[in-house]
Parts: sequence; C-alpha cells; structure tokens
Amino acid sequence: MTTPPPPQAPYREQDLSAALGSYTSPIPVRAATLGDALASEWTKIRSVRSTIWTLGVMVVLLVGIGLLTAVAVNAADADMGSMPVLSLGFYGVLLGSLCVITLGVLTIASEYGTGMIRTTLTACPSRYRVLCAKAIVFFLLTFVITTVTTALVAAAQTAIVGGETPSGDDWLRATVGVGLYTATLGLLSLAVGALIRHSAGAITIMIGLVLLPLVLGMFMFSSSLSDLRMLLFEYSIPNQLSAFYSAPVTDSGPSGWDPLWIMLGVSAVALFCACLSMDRRDV
Repeated sequence: MTTPPPPQAPYREQDLSAALGSYTSPIPVRAATLGDALASEWTKIRSVRSTIWTLGVMVVLLVGIGLLTAVAVNAADADMGSMPVLSLGFYGVLLGSLCVITLGVLTIASEYGTGMIRTTLTACPSRYRVLCAKAIVFFLLTFVITTVTTALVAAAQTAIVGGETPSGDDWLRATVGVGLYTATLGLLSLAVGALIRHSAGAITIMIGLVLLPLVLGMFMFSSSLSDLRMLLFEYSIPNQLSAFYSAPVTDSGPSGWDPLWIMLGVSAVALFCACLSMDRRDV
C-alpha cells in the first residue's frame, strides 16, 4: 500500500511579497513624457502610405503648376504689370493645400476608422498628450516641406520670368508665410477630423470650407446681399492665401500677415474643442 505524499505547506502571501520585492527589472522604468508621444507619432506618420502620397502629390502640384505657369508667362511675353512674379506660385499652393487638408484629417480620423486609436490611448492614456503630439508632428512636417518647396519654386519662377526683383518681405511671406498658413490650415483639418471621427466626412467639410464661400458669393446677385457677398470673398481661404503674394482676389480684406493670425485663432478654437471631445467621448 503506497504512502500518500505529505501535505504541502500552505502558501503564504508574505513569501510572494518577499520574492517580488527582491526582483529588479533590467529595463529602466520611467514615466512617459511628451517626447515619447512625439516619437510614436513620428513613427506612425512617416510609415503610412497616405503621408507619402498626399505630400508627394502636393510637391508635384506646387512644382509642376508653378513652373508651367512661369514658362507660359515667359513664352507669351506677357506684361504682368503690378502683379509680383512670386504670385505665380499661388495656383499650385491653392491646389496643394487640398492635399494638406486630406493628410491633416487622416492623421487622426483614420485611427478611429481602423480602431488603432484604442491601441494609441492604451499606450498613452493622456488624450491631451496624444492630440498635442499629433499636432506638433504634423505641423512641423507640413511646414518644412511646404516652405522648402515654395522657396525652390519661387526661385525658379524669378529666374524664368525675370522682371522686378522681389523684396525680402515678399520672399518671406511667399515662403515662410505660406508654409505657416498652409500648415495651420492642416491643423484645423486635424481638429475637424478629431471632432467628426470620419475621414470622408471631415475631408468634405474642409473642402467645402475652402471652396464654398467663393461659390456662394458668385451667386449672390441681389444688391441687398452685396455686403455679405463681399465678406465671403474677403475672408475666403483662397483670398487669404493670395494675400501672402500681395495679389488678393479683392481690393479689401486681410492683407500682409493678417490671414495667418486669423487662421491661428480659428485653429486654436477648433483644437480646444477637439481636446474636449477626445476627453469626454468614448473611442
């Protein structure tokens, strides 16, 4: 007859505490910071194909339309009058801004569409930090690419067309100013994407915001609507963008650096609302 095994000693909770207390992880443990969120967002935005496609198409539009316009003006030997040479870059920037709008929406709305936002917020529970990191990475990326591209196009246009040499302030507004305005417009798109949480819907809203004021103003024939029509023309995004080239669509309205301050104010309000929405709504 076999002898039953001796009963094991009862498991004591203090033994487990002592064993865990003596363990030291070889991996350094520290609190997550904004720098970690920035590194994560930079990895995501540079590794997805939508970034390459949207910014690639934007560069092609800026360079292609800018150079074609300059070559056409030079071949026709057209008299530009008081219009500055750098204003030829406006058409490419206006179309390229649609690419920036698309990327701004996709930077956050695509994560809601795929469910990736749950993983993002699990790794970084602070929703304010996530939105801040996305905004910083997106803004710097689009600002650098837009500014460098517009500067190269402006230099090529000046060499092709010739004419009066632009002043330093003209160069600054047509390159750095345009880059800041376009990147800030992209931040507004990012905020709308965070609020709508649907890529197609947010992109449609932003394209309507760019084009609808001009379209509505063109069909306001009544004299009683003349003030409203002029207001839509003056503060439309195309007119604000053209102000950086000293060639606004209308004779009145924002000029100089005023459009940038307007866009900064609108984007700040939209980002604040996006922060509140992310903090109070479920994913």
